[in-house]
Amino acid sequence: MAVTDAAFVAATRDSYDALADEHADVVASGLDDRPLDRALFAAFAELVRAGGNGPVADVGCGPGRVTILLSGLGLDAFGIDLSPGMLALARRTYPQLRFEEGSMLALDLADTSLGGLLAYYSIIHIPWEQRPQVFAEFHRVLAPGGLLLLTFQIGDERSQYSEFLGTSVSLDFYRQQPDEVVELLREAGFELSMTAVREREGTEKTTQGYLLARKAPSLNA
Repeated sequence: MAVTDAAFVAATRDSYDALADEHADVVASGLDDRPLDRALFAAFAELVRAGGNGPVADVGCGPGRVTILLSGLGLDAFGIDLSPGMLALARRTYPQLRFEEGSMLALDLADTSLGGLLAYYSIIHIPWEQRPQVFAEFHRVLAPGGLLLLTFQIGDERSQYSEFLGTSVSLDFYRQQPDEVVELLREAGFELSMTAVREREGTEKTTQGYLLARKAPSLNA
């Protein structure tokens, strides 16, 4: 079976379809309560524009709540997600933006076609052992000098959820150790620009990690 047809991919897709159908107001809520995240998006956008302002993919975009913020910052932003239900919600909410169905394990994008890529709490559903494949895909689709921004929960645990707000789901959450992710990114060919840790806020159970990396510029640039 191809890895993009693996059971965890189907389970994740079906779970988010159910959440989009039954809890659209929850999954599509804005990020007004996350000023640091919004500030990082602004810094990311400025860096992408400085590098040539190529298209930016919001990978694992869900209902598009970050895609619209990136677009508002002047980026040619579009979303990619596994879940047709989430994509339908995003298209209804932001009809002016482009949203595509796809998996970060095998992106349907040309080599070196992006100026930036954001994975906002979306690598958290990828089994740890498959992160090298994901980061290799991110490296492939980014142009030389292209920017990558990752966010995730910090830890060593794998959590499994079978229910959310009364809806049956089958979701695995993989927490990440920043040093380990940094090493994997370097092995994939990225240069690290920033690593940050934010303390827990509100109902969060763990600290939050932020990594900014750049694909090495072309030697011919």
